[in-house]
Amino acid sequence: MLHFELESFAHMELRHLRYFISVADSGSFVSAAKYLHISQPPLSTQIKNLENELEVQLFVRTSKGVRLTTAGEVFYTEARAVLARVEHARITAQRADRGEQGSLSIGFVSTADYNVLPVALKHFREQFPSVEVQLHELTTDVQLRELAAERIDVGIGLGPIKRPDVAFIPLLRERMMLVVPAEHAAARSRKPISLKELHGAAFVMVPRHLSPGLHDILTSIFHSAGFSPVISQYAKQMQTVISLVAGGFGLAIVPESLQHLQRTGVRYVELKEKTPLLEMGLIHRIGNANPAVSRFEDAIAATAAVFQSSLKFQPSA
Repeated sequence: MLHFELESFAHMELRHLRYFISVADSGSFVSAAKYLHISQPPLSTQIKNLENELEVQLFVRTSKGVRLTTAGEVFYTEARAVLARVEHARITAQRADRGEQGSLSIGFVSTADYNVLPVALKHFREQFPSVEVQLHELTTDVQLRELAAERIDVGIGLGPIKRPDVAFIPLLRERMMLVVPAEHAAARSRKPISLKELHGAAFVMVPRHLSPGLHDILTSIFHSAGFSPVISQYAKQMQTVISLVAGGFGLAIVPESLQHLQRTGVRYVELKEKTPLLEMGLIHRIGNANPAVSRFEDAIAATAAVFQSSLKFQPSA
C-alpha cells in the first residue's frame, strides 16, 4: 500500500494541496478553477508540477473530467490530514494568543485557599478548560523569587509589594481576628475581646522574613494595645498556625477569611479594636508574555469582588 511520509510535503506549498483537493472533490479542473477563483490553465500546470515532484500520477484525465489514481487516493487522504493539522495549529495558536489555551503556573499563599482561590479556579476552568493549571502553595517571598526566575506565571500574595519588576493588583482587604483554643475563656464568652486583656499571653506568629506585610500588621496591632507579644512558636503556613493554637501553643491573630478553616479545637473571636486591614493581591512580572495571566486576573478579580462583599467588615474605598 502506498503511503506518503511528511517528507513528501516538505518542498511543496499548502496551496498545492488545496488545489489538488479541490480538483479531486469536484472531479473537474474547470469546476475547481471556478471555486478557487483562478483560471484553468495555471491550475492544470500546478497539478502537473505536483505530480512531477511526487513522481506519481495523481489523476486519470478523461473527456468527462478527472478521477483519482490509486496513488492519488492515498495522497488525497494524507493531504487532507496535513491541512487539518495546519488548521488545528492555526486555531491552537490563536487560542493561545488569546489566553484560552496553554498553561498557567500559579503560586498562592495558604490564606487564599480559604477565600477567593477555589471559586476563581472553578470559574477559570469553566471558561478556559484547555488551559493547564499548576498550583504551588508558596509564601509571598518565595512567590517573588519564583516569579523572577520565571518558574511561576502569577502569584497570589500579601501586600504591600513595591518592586519595579512586578505588578501588584489588590484583590481583597480584610480585618484580623483572634483565634484561641476552644477551652479558652474568650471562646466561652463568644463576645469581642480587647487585646489589652491578653497582655502576657503567648502567641503563634508567621516570621517576618516569610510574610513581612502580615508580620508588620500584627506588630502594629500589638503596639496599639500597648505591649509586645510573647512568641511561643513561629509557623510558616496559616494551617500550621491554627494547628498550633489547637494544640495549646498559644493564641494567634489571623485574617477574617481563615474562619473557613473549621479546625477542631479552636474558636475565632472578634477583636474590639479596629485593626489594620490585610491586603491580598495578584502578583505578576512586568511584561509577562503569557496571555492566560490576564484571563486569570479577570476571573479572580470578579471572585474577589463578590467575596469582599460577603465579609462582615467592609473597608472604605
